[in-house]
Amino acid sequence: VQLQAFGGGLVQAGGSLRLSCAASGHRFSNYVMGWFRQAPGKEREFVAAIAWTGGKAYYADSVKDRFSISIYVARSTVTLQMNSLKPEDTALYYCAIDPYRGQVGALSTRMTLYDYWGQGTLVTVSS
Repeated sequence: VQLQAFGGGLVQAGGSLRLSCAASGHRFSNYVMGWFRQAPGKEREFVAAIAWTGGKAYYADSVKDRFSISIYVARSTVTLQMNSLKPEDTALYYCAIDPYRGQVGALSTRMTLYDYWGQGTLVTVSS
């Protein structure tokens, strides 16, 4: 299973970026895809997650109402639309797959439940 994340870059505070993550080599029928991020000197943290069926998503409080996650099952692709970006959103963003749970919820925040990870894409927000 391979995950390829892209779309990061440098943006001014208040701006927007759209991250994408393409998954290949899997045949999971019931899974959750999520985004995590790791800022310099900090631990990796949960950002957002969505089930393969789409619909309901789960967000960290710090990004709720600013970020939006979507999934395109036919292409095994998940996107993260990031609006109203803040300098504190600067981080390396990772996508991941939890191949066991088909629904999102509080468990979606746990990194240990995601078996497969992408390489990360860097988002830098300048003030």
